[in-house]
Amino acid sequence: MRYAITLLVPLLALLAACGGGRPNATLTPSPAAAPASPTPTAAASPGALAAGKIAFARRGGIYVMNPDGSGQTNLTKHRTADTWPAWSPDGSKIAFTSYRDGNDEIYVMNADGSAVTRLTDNPALDQDPAWSPDGTNIAFTSDRDRAHEQIFVMNADVSGVTQLTDLSLSNSNAEPAWSPDGSKIAFTSFVQNKNTYEIYVMNADGSAPTNLTEHEGNDSEADWSPDGFRIVFLRDSGAEGNLEIYVMNADGSGVTRLTNDPAYQSFPAWSPDGTKIVFERQRAATNDLYVMNADGSGQTRLTAMGALADWQPQP
Repeated sequence: MRYAITLLVPLLALLAACGGGRPNATLTPSPAAAPASPTPTAAASPGALAAGKIAFARRGGIYVMNPDGSGQTNLTKHRTADTWPAWSPDGSKIAFTSYRDGNDEIYVMNADGSAVTRLTDNPALDQDPAWSPDGTNIAFTSDRDRAHEQIFVMNADVSGVTQLTDLSLSNSNAEPAWSPDGSKIAFTSFVQNKNTYEIYVMNADGSAPTNLTEHEGNDSEADWSPDGFRIVFLRDSGAEGNLEIYVMNADGSGVTRLTNDPAYQSFPAWSPDGTKIVFERQRAATNDLYVMNADGSGQTRLTAMGALADWQPQP
């Protein structure tokens, strides 16, 4: 089982890119207008690129590459699936999900792949790690609450696991993303009376959950801009049945569509300077990683068979 929200159609491509990760929940698109969006280029080109490595999953390993797609290196090289890399705020470590001990757990390693350490040890599935901006805590998704996915937080030294969301809000709360000041966590919640997924924000202690999107369709996979003013996310884009990338202000206003492509987009993540967004584009049996400017222009393919990218912060 996997808590990230994506369509079933490109599922085989995602599993191939990640090396057999858990399947994702299925979304049903709803009608929406489709504004124009820039045409993607075929291959990465030089020019102004944000700094920092991009970590991503491919065929069961965690890789890193330069922002132009060069220098691709497998860090984990393990026989079972390693997925969902998440850089620490200082860029020195990567948390990730691994099945290497027979169950999905959260691990951490140095940026060069050394010193792999298991952080969680629970019969439930622990996935989707997200570091707090000060590096002291890691939020994650787990089904340890009566087999329902909920958001938990633990100290980065593994102590003090605390549950932040529960069934009083929804039977499915997942995909935590910290605000840059550490005061808020954005996440995806299943709204049962609408049968849709929405993006919520809550205080870092789990209090005051608030729906930001209030959309008739499905919204998921939120990521805060480095300045904390915007949130990039995924939305089903209407009758054509696509998932597209949108951006909104941190209060849910000013929703703007960034992509318009017959393929499926997913898992957007900001560059550390806020000028770029890396994302997946899923076509047929492949998952490719692309990068675009923060306004949706300049869409450029970085690599084939990559998924779940995260951009290294710059201390």
